[in-house]
Amino acid sequence: MSDVTDRFAAMSADELNAFFRTSDVLEITEVIRSASDGELRSLIELDHFRAEGVVAILDRFAEFADPERLAEITGVVRFELARSKKDVERHTVRFDAGTVTLEEGAAPDVTIAADIVDFVRLVTGQSNAALLYLGAGLAIDGDAMLALAVGSVFTVPGSGQPAVDPSALDPVDVATAVATTSGKHMRAVMSGGFRPIVLAEVFRRFPEFIDAEKAAELKLSVGFRIGGRADGEVDRYVVHVADGTCTIETSPPEGQRRDATITVEGADFLRLATGQLHPVRGVLTGALKVKGDRTKALALNAVMVPPEPRKS
Repeated sequence: MSDVTDRFAAMSADELNAFFRTSDVLEITEVIRSASDGELRSLIELDHFRAEGVVAILDRFAEFADPERLAEITGVVRFELARSKKDVERHTVRFDAGTVTLEEGAAPDVTIAADIVDFVRLVTGQSNAALLYLGAGLAIDGDAMLALAVGSVFTVPGSGQPAVDPSALDPVDVATAVATTSGKHMRAVMSGGFRPIVLAEVFRRFPEFIDAEKAAELKLSVGFRIGGRADGEVDRYVVHVADGTCTIETSPPEGQRRDATITVEGADFLRLATGQLHPVRGVLTGALKVKGDRTKALALNAVMVPPEPRKS
């Protein structure tokens, strides 16, 4: 055992109750941050630590959060926190204009299922809810935007600054999640409320992954029709490259002239944008459908340098 686990394993239930109910949240957060995942899991396996710690964190939820962000959240969230596949704790919380209360009998607007260690890391500002969701670390049933709003309220201890912004997705983290997550989960993500955030961030960062030297003499306009939305509609973007510079056009008119248009489902688009799907293979398997000049579509891919997934 480490010093952290030794310290808390030796405490009685009353002592743990006093620690979690009366200590400053900065002290609680620093204790959790100082423990490895293995140490934290060992502590959570102790019934009295888990019973006092998790409920106290939920009761004191607002103290870990940014007041302005928290004030914008209204709804009922059920947390399903797994210690193992068979052992799941359930807690229901009502968010109402800055207040957070446990209401175990309330009907949830969204259910968030997570490993209990991931949940504790999230509340203490060490995890990005959006990346956990993208990488299947969170399962969301119901209002995905409410779930992600809840996941975005936590602050860096002692600073008052937001810990993570779910809309600010690191390209390498996204590539890693796409490379390691099942197609079924990715399709679910890209048909839900999180889809607009993902697409907006990918296209915002798109110009960063164009090799300006390779594209110096290239001029093209390639449209994307991205399907997989729950309403059956598509999202449309056009990528323009001219003289080494890339610009993005959002929601272009249907009749606009372009060199080629690529039709692709949302999950496959993420695989394409992160280098997990080669366009030739995509065309051969039917994942990509190209209308217009295929040479120009392939030329766009040739000047792209997609983010490399992080090696485990």
